[in-house]
Amino acid sequence: MHSKTILIVDDEAPVRDMLRVALEMAEYRCIEAENAQEAHALVIDEKPDLILLDWMLPDVSGVELARRLKRDELTASLPIIMLTAKGEEDHKIKGLETGADDYITKPFSPRELVARLKAVLRRAGPSTPEEPLTAGGLVLDPLSHRVTINGQPVEMGPTEFRLLTFFLSHQERAYTRTQLLDHVWGGNVYVEERTVDVHIRRLRKALAVDGHDRYIQTVRGTGYRFSVQTAEKV
Repeated sequence: MHSKTILIVDDEAPVRDMLRVALEMAEYRCIEAENAQEAHALVIDEKPDLILLDWMLPDVSGVELARRLKRDELTASLPIIMLTAKGEEDHKIKGLETGADDYITKPFSPRELVARLKAVLRRAGPSTPEEPLTAGGLVLDPLSHRVTINGQPVEMGPTEFRLLTFFLSHQERAYTRTQLLDHVWGGNVYVEERTVDVHIRRLRKALAVDGHDRYIQTVRGTGYRFSVQTAEKV
């Protein structure tokens, strides 16, 4: 099986069924949404590798959803293939101008769809980090699930590990508690914002070796930031 997850966004169930069957035969994992709101929640929770996005949706259009995702730094690199019955050149250009990676006009063959999808995924590259993430003497290896500071093993819980992975992948940016909840816990999980503070304290405690806890900084009025550069100036 491919490890890639494809989010199918279309308000017509028969179309979603057809796409799912074609992709599952090519050994992709499929998740589905019938509108933009469902799609956005699945993007946050499931972190798909690619979106097949219908141009016409009942609430927010596919083009507008694509525009929103591309404006958000955390989803800007998510590959999008637009699906539409409109074949006019101006519609194609508009879809691509939103940041969509490819454009397929209905009707299309399942074989063409899979070929286009593979090409976009190849260009996009891996969606999750595979190489060790580093900051100063801190090293996080996502494959072995190990964290070390100056060669010393660091023990931490799974939530702290996910939180640290996010911080190391998005250094020097301030994030609100709500953003951290969405991208570390998942948008559909009910967790209070102060829970973030609890796990931040636990993470700081785990990183206290040689003062690496100072890399996780509180940003007043906003939330938290991971910064080696600022920490070194203190």
